[in-house]
Amino acid sequence: MWEHFHHQADIGIRGIGQTLEEAFAEGAVALMAVVCSPQKVQSKETVKIECESDEKDLLFADWINALIYEMDVRKMLFGRFEVKLENHKLTGTAWGEKCDPDRHEFAVEVKAATFMELKAYKDNDGQWVVQCVVDV
Repeated sequence: MWEHFHHQADIGIRGIGQTLEEAFAEGAVALMAVVCSPQKVQSKETVKIECESDEKDLLFADWINALIYEMDVRKMLFGRFEVKLENHKLTGTAWGEKCDPDRHEFAVEVKAATFMELKAYKDNDGQWVVQCVVDV
């Protein structure tokens, strides 16, 4: 599950999952839903991403920023994600395709993940939640 949350001029993204890995993957879907409709993105190419941090919340921001970077330099959109976490290291895979303005409904451009409302925690139901505000 993923969702957006209100923030003054920017947009909050949140990923929720049974595991921290699922929450990170859902956070990536929330990021993509700011940019376009993730359901319309086909899984034609894969991109591998690695990040490392001792702090779970900082690792989430690094993951989101790495995805933004890959979207920008490769001119791609992503619709599916897989995340593996081990010893403070994230190894992720993003599946997607080149941007196609005729098929993808672009909303806004995301510039970066910020440290505003950056959190990684377990909620009262035992689910992992990761979130941050993205600069649009």
